[in-house]
Amino acid sequence: MLVTENTIRVGIIGLGYVGLPLALRFAEVGVPVLGFDIDEEKVRAIDQGRSYIKHIGDAAVERGRRQGLSATADFSRANEVDALIICVPTPLDQYREPDLRFVIGTIDALLPYIRRGQLISLESTTYPGTTEEELRPRIESRGFKVGEDVFLVFSPEREDPGNPKFTTQTIPKVVGGCTPACLKEGIALYGKVIDTVVPVSSTQAAEMTKLLENIHRAVNIGLVNEMKIIADRMGVDIYEVIRAAATKPFGFVPYYPGPGLGGHCIPVDPFYLTWKARAYGLNTRFIELAGQINSDMPHWVMQKVSEALNERERSVKGSRVLVLGIAYKKNVDDMRESPAVVLMEQLQAKGAVVSYADPWVPIFPKMREHHFDLMSIELTPEAVASYDLVLIATNHDAFDYSMIQTHAKLIVDTRGVYLDSMPNIVRA
Repeated sequence: MLVTENTIRVGIIGLGYVGLPLALRFAEVGVPVLGFDIDEEKVRAIDQGRSYIKHIGDAAVERGRRQGLSATADFSRANEVDALIICVPTPLDQYREPDLRFVIGTIDALLPYIRRGQLISLESTTYPGTTEEELRPRIESRGFKVGEDVFLVFSPEREDPGNPKFTTQTIPKVVGGCTPACLKEGIALYGKVIDTVVPVSSTQAAEMTKLLENIHRAVNIGLVNEMKIIADRMGVDIYEVIRAAATKPFGFVPYYPGPGLGGHCIPVDPFYLTWKARAYGLNTRFIELAGQINSDMPHWVMQKVSEALNERERSVKGSRVLVLGIAYKKNVDDMRESPAVVLMEQLQAKGAVVSYADPWVPIFPKMREHHFDLMSIELTPEAVASYDLVLIATNHDAFDYSMIQTHAKLIVDTRGVYLDSMPNIVRA
């Protein structure tokens, strides 16, 4: 059992928003880290001390490199490390069912190089049973006994990119093992870099924990989005209502409406559980209803855009629309599942001339399902005044909202940036 020893080397597969911060944290405490990624550009960036994630920065990667972080695209080097941590995407397919091709592809690529004594940890969000049903049989097909020869755990990632209040070190880490020996190794591994490790009884419990966390958020965001629509119809300010309700010192947690759900977790993870529940003859009606409400929010925003333009005797077709913020949440460059992109597509489909401004995303990135040949514009008073409508989709702190309000002809605010009523501002 090598992980419980003092000197180990860690391998992290997938150097994105989850894998890179974790790799830097291991390096910070003196644990040598070998990062694996199929993206050769990420490998080159790390070996050159450059960051490709804006909120992390070059200095952090260069410091990690000096502390023992290196990277490779060669999976045959997996036998050089004592622990392998898998941090790869788990998207949905076109039928909104789990797509495990990255997880399965990764474990299959590692199998020829796994050796006795290694710990393997899956961090990718997935349905309960994935570790036992998909990873364990593949590992044991090599002749290893899980819990004796190789140790297998599930430990869900809990990164919150751009949140300065919490770091990889300070966010408690849930760990479940296939066996008690596996759990012991998992606790030893993460205990080196995380302040609080929370053991649970099984990998299934750990997998379900992550889903509950994100479903809790999805359902409550769905509730407040529905409340926003009702309040709007009644002429009530939903943000005033939320602020008032939040003064209650018990029994209420404030959630805020928006133009739809974004990020890799909340729009995706609930459907991993709904899919698995069907295997047990169960329907997750509450979860699916929240998902439907949240996925419909861009359509509701578009209705508000159309109404706002119509009141000024303009149609969406031919209007010049500036979308403010296209990352999925403020102060990050993460575009995954961003509702702003859906809004851009819907605006374009209705004939609008679309531009965007986002200091975190200077060039519209390559995405699997979306494409715009656009660059972020410079936000000057003259530029803002040249648009028929400014749509606030992501409320980055870097925007000068006072200047925007002064010079914009019309603003549709989906994030509650403007608390006071003004003639050129419409809430959505």
